[in-house]
Amino acid sequence: MLHLTECPRDAMQGWSTFIPTADKISYLNTLLRVGFDTLDFGSFVSPKAIPQLADTAEVLAALDLSQSKTQLLAIVANLRGAEMAAQYPQIRFIGFPLSVSETFQQRNTNKSIAQALDDVARMQELCARTEQEQVVYLSMGFGNPYGDAWSPAVLGEFTQKLDALGVGIVALSDTIGASTPATIAPAFRELTAAYPHIRFGAHLHTTPTTWREKVQAAYEAGCRHFDGALGGYGGCPMAADELTGNMPTERLLDFAAEIGAAPELTREALAEALTWNQRIFAGH
Repeated sequence: MLHLTECPRDAMQGWSTFIPTADKISYLNTLLRVGFDTLDFGSFVSPKAIPQLADTAEVLAALDLSQSKTQLLAIVANLRGAEMAAQYPQIRFIGFPLSVSETFQQRNTNKSIAQALDDVARMQELCARTEQEQVVYLSMGFGNPYGDAWSPAVLGEFTQKLDALGVGIVALSDTIGASTPATIAPAFRELTAAYPHIRFGAHLHTTPTTWREKVQAAYEAGCRHFDGALGGYGGCPMAADELTGNMPTERLLDFAAEIGAAPELTREALAEALTWNQRIFAGH
C-alpha cells in the first residue's frame, strides 16, 4: 500500500494572497476526515519569512482530531521552531529541511549545512524527550541551480550522518523539479538497501506530463511513502523564480489504484476537500 502525506502547508506557504484563517481551518479539518497517513498542516517559522503561515498555532487549536487517524506534521527551520512545535503533543512529526546544497541551506534557513546538522542533532534529542519524531527532508535532493555538488553518493553521505544521529525518517525532496527517473531510481534503490531501518519518502515536484515516470521510478526502487498536494498547487518560494508544482495527490491516487496499492480513504471527504481546494486556490 502507498502511504500518503498530504501537504497543504506546502501548497499555501507561497500563495500570494493571505488565505483567511477560517478557510484554512475548514480545509484542514476536511482533509483530516479523508484518511491520509499524515497531514503537513503548517509551520513554526518566522512570520516575516512565511507570512501566510503566521497563524499556524491558531489553526492547530481549531483542528478536530477526534475522528481522524491522520497524524500531524509541522515544518520548522531551526531549533527555536522545533521547540515551539514540541509544545503541542498533537503534533506527531517535526519536519526539518536539510539541504544537500550549501547555497540553498543558507537561503532557506540562514545557516550552513554544518550548523543545520547541529540543529538536527538537538532536534533529535528534543523529539526523544517529547515522544515526537523528526522527519528530515533532504532538499535539493536531485540537483540544484547553483552548481553545488549532487549525486546519489552525496545523498548517501548525508543519510549516513542522519542515521548516526538516530533519524528514522528521511524524505528525498526534489525542490525545483529537476528529478528524472534516471536520478530517482538509483537514489532510492541504493538508500533503501543500505538503510532498511530508515523510512524513506519522496517529496517530488513535477510538471503535468512527468508525474507518472517519477512516481513509478521511486516506487519500483523501493519507496512506499509519497508526499502530495491536492491540485498540485505550491512549491518552495525560495528555490527559484519559476517552479513546477507539487506532486498532485490525485495522480498519486491514480497510480496507487493502478498497481493495486490504493490507501483506504473516505471518498466523500476527499470530494469535499477537492471542493475546498478549488475554493481556496482557484478563488484567490
